[in-house]
Amino acid sequence: CARTFAGATARSAVRPRRATRERASACRGRRERDPPFVGRRGEARVRTEGRRPAVVVRFPVIAMTAPTGTSAAGPAALVDAKGRGTQKVHALWPFIIISITYLLFTVTDGAVRMLVLLHAYTKGFSAMEVAVMFALYELCGAGTNLAAGVMGARWGIRATLVSGLCMQVVGLALLYGWDDTWSKTTAIAYVTFAQALCGVAKDLVKLGGKTVTKLVTPEEKQDQLFRLVSSLTGYKNSLKGVGYFLGAALLEASYFAAIHANVALVVIALPFAIFGLTAELGRVAKENIKLESVFRQKPNINYLSLARFFLFGSRDLWFEVPLPFYLRSAKGLGWPRTATGAALAGYIIAYGQCQSHSPKLVLSPLRQSPPNKHVCVLWNLLLAIVPLFLGVGVFAAGTDDDLSATQARNAKTIVVLIGVVAFAFLFAVNSAVHSYLVVKYADGDKVAMNVGFYYMANAFGRLVGTIVSGALYSYVSNDVDVAFAACFFAGTAFVLLSGIVAARIDDDEGGLRWGTKLRCLGARPWAEVAEEQAREKAVREEEEAVKGGNALIVARA
Repeated sequence: CARTFAGATARSAVRPRRATRERASACRGRRERDPPFVGRRGEARVRTEGRRPAVVVRFPVIAMTAPTGTSAAGPAALVDAKGRGTQKVHALWPFIIISITYLLFTVTDGAVRMLVLLHAYTKGFSAMEVAVMFALYELCGAGTNLAAGVMGARWGIRATLVSGLCMQVVGLALLYGWDDTWSKTTAIAYVTFAQALCGVAKDLVKLGGKTVTKLVTPEEKQDQLFRLVSSLTGYKNSLKGVGYFLGAALLEASYFAAIHANVALVVIALPFAIFGLTAELGRVAKENIKLESVFRQKPNINYLSLARFFLFGSRDLWFEVPLPFYLRSAKGLGWPRTATGAALAGYIIAYGQCQSHSPKLVLSPLRQSPPNKHVCVLWNLLLAIVPLFLGVGVFAAGTDDDLSATQARNAKTIVVLIGVVAFAFLFAVNSAVHSYLVVKYADGDKVAMNVGFYYMANAFGRLVGTIVSGALYSYVSNDVDVAFAACFFAGTAFVLLSGIVAARIDDDEGGLRWGTKLRCLGARPWAEVAEEQAREKAVREEEEAVKGGNALIVARA
């Protein structure tokens, strides 16, 4: 093998272009006639004709640093003036940086929500008034997802990440000004505006956390992508649960101390986003970026987004506002503030851990990984049983005149604990499947816009769930047991609608399995699938071995 094409290009400034093209053509011809082979120790060698061997290999990785005039999305093996390759940063570096930033931010997101909710409850605000405080939070989040998708595609993920962190600091700082002497109307307007900024911040930061998994995972490794998305989303939710507990615990000490701690966490996260990422990460060609293109999604993205709307609306119909009010109410369960915060934190942490491990511990043993639309519909139907059980159980225990007050409270506590734990598990599996499918269906060069549209639907679902839950809990009945049960019945209807919409997704490949024996909807026998997967794995290992040998040539050259 003669010279590298990159070496010839580096000298093209002093040699005629025609000579450079002839030299490159000759180099390619010699490489085709005399290909590399692998020696006894696995290192790649090249037959030469008295010339120094050199090989150029391109790796599909994301570069974290690049010389002036070179895009970070370009070849991974950059060449200096002498034609030598320079070492690249590992492809997972963007994922690590964004994950650290995203997870630190998530703690503050959960803490500020619990901080506002419990502080408002202490000051005598009703469930509907608290729901209004969070309404603009969700509404601004929905609008932000649209804009963030375009921002991420045009200016890169780093721009959205840094903007979100700075916005969170501003939103937290505004909470310092919440004065107890204000009227309820003034306080609601002020806190709603502060929460709106936090809602914008959340979805700006979330965009980076959701899109980077697609950028660092090869298209052919869908099972790895599923595990990566589930792990990041699961740990994010677990840390959000830590934030719930942190907000409730710090509020016991001081309202202002709780805000101090949250601002400090965001400040810690900022340097990672500013100095750890390049501006090119996640960008696409400018001619492909138009605001109206965000609404022109593929049918699968549209159906999945609508299913996500109903799925997350079903949870927030009873969780975000009615559940903490019911736990704190003397007519409900009458729990203290710290216990309420711990219960909500426990739910979020359990939900997050279930989501992280659902691919390995649940879906893989059932031969449902990576999932398709049939898996999505199946787990939707299983989830619908839980809010129905909660609604019937709370209504029956609360309205049974044969039970004493203590017996009724104990019965309601058992029903709520069993139902919430079961919902956390089943909802985690559903969320993991949804989070994977949107990344799977997204276009590789427009993943930021696809994910932004999808999470816009998620935010609208939470908005509708929060507002409707406040209205149901406040106005359906003066009996909190009846009002709380109504929230669960509405949640059941939303889960069923989510499953009906998901059934329209065009993704029938693989059918549906339940272990190695049970299969339907066109699923092949598991023995055939396992044999095919073994062959594909052997081919991938062989290709990776060849790439590893070529990489060694570059290092030695």
